[in-house]
Amino acid sequence: MTETAYKDLVPAYADAKVRPAGSILVRIFKEESELEVWKLGADGRYALQKTHPLCRWSGKLGPKKTNGDRQAPEGFYRVARSQMNPNSKYHRSFNLGYPNPLEKSLGYSGDSLMVHGACSSSGCFAMTDEGVGEVYAEAEKAFALGQGDFQVQSFPFRMTAAQMARHRSDPNIAFWRNLKLGYDIFEVTRKEPDVAACGGRYVFDTRRKDGLPIEPGAACPTMETRVAPEVAAKRADDAKTLQALLSEGRGGTPMSYVDGGMHPSFRDMLKRLWTKELASKTSMTAVQVSRPDALVDDPAEAER
Repeated sequence: MTETAYKDLVPAYADAKVRPAGSILVRIFKEESELEVWKLGADGRYALQKTHPLCRWSGKLGPKKTNGDRQAPEGFYRVARSQMNPNSKYHRSFNLGYPNPLEKSLGYSGDSLMVHGACSSSGCFAMTDEGVGEVYAEAEKAFALGQGDFQVQSFPFRMTAAQMARHRSDPNIAFWRNLKLGYDIFEVTRKEPDVAACGGRYVFDTRRKDGLPIEPGAACPTMETRVAPEVAAKRADDAKTLQALLSEGRGGTPMSYVDGGMHPSFRDMLKRLWTKELASKTSMTAVQVSRPDALVDDPAEAER
């Protein structure tokens, strides 16, 4: 079984699709520096296949808005075979498709935002060559089965009530609350949310009552939204937990990222290498670092 064909909607997302079993979906979490690959089963639900550590992402928590701001993007993206690059100078790569329809409607700029190898980033999500090779191979298998594109969900952190309380004072909190609507759908149902945009925000599993396309650059029309009861229950529970945390003063302090992050496993590795370098008073040959928590960044956001 192959996917139903896309309608030629520009810049709106197409209608919900039927995915073949074996299709993949990718989730990225900045603060945790992790990339997840999920695979669709015969029951129509995605199951976690593998969690990969990210060895570098640049910028800070929050969406990418401007070309050259070194921000790794946050939002919902789709990756087609044409966005895959097997001959990347960073081993393997795939283009996230930034800016997506919502970002275009908001005037955000930039291009060539990738997931790639080589552990180096100036706005991308960098993995080891081995890690990106595994993700790339899974995508190729899914395309061969008939999956036309796969969804990538990029989040600032795992969007639990505790994390939302922790980051409640961040200027991006309204945007993150919007992202959480899509996060909740997948977290509960293990089904890919249908993504569209209007009124400067994402809308999920939503259709216009008049049947016309939802236009990202326009105000939101009268719409019908499908919300599974279990998703509504999760959101209600999260709201109660959030309120309880805030009333008890247990929101916590958000982690500050000035120039990106990396998975703790890579941070520990670099610290060991850094210590070894200081002890031997010799320069590192594999990776040159100026401090134990940073890798050399790409000189520019170029095609990867």
